Amino acid sequence: MNQVSRWCRTIADKLHVIVVALSIFLVVTSPWILIGSRLRAKASIWDSLHVYLGLVAAIFGLLFLLKNLLNGHWRQFFPWLTLDFGQLVQEIKQIPQERLPSSGGKGIFSIVEGIGLVLMALVSITGIAWFVYQGSSDALMWRKYHIMFAQGFVGFLVIHIIFAAFHIIDMVRNS
Repeated sequence: MNQVSRWCRTIADKLHVIVVALSIFLVVTSPWILIGSRLRAKASIWDSLHVYLGLVAAIFGLLFLLKNLLNGHWRQFFPWLTLDFGQLVQEIKQIPQERLPSSGGKGIFSIVEGIGLVLMALVSITGIAWFVYQGSSDALMWRKYHIMFAQGFVGFLVIHIIFAAFHIIDMVRNS
């Protein structure tokens, strides 16, 4: 395997961590962002970092989506597309019995992760479109969509963290 292939494999193996780290930085610093229809010539460091790290995050985010959709893995995150509701229904029935949903499979956690993948893709696409159309009459429309999907993605991140905590609690309880 040549050096480029090894480098690509290493990046692919770390996509989740890269996307999470960039997303957290972008979300945490977003209150300081003051961008309208275009990045100003004398933009603050926060505005510039948000735009350019956001473009990097968008590329990695779309690669992460692609990685998760290949080889039939889309069935795990979007089982409803094949009308496969078995594990979801089973996990919902177990909630009143105080049983946590399992990680993996085609249940609640995986479906929520699928929603997160879609939101991440929408944030990425609208951010790229906002950058491409900056200065035009369409830029503010793409900005509005980007902010709307970013807020949804932040909500997903909170839920994802809660689910990860449940998973850790379940692992500790079962060991």
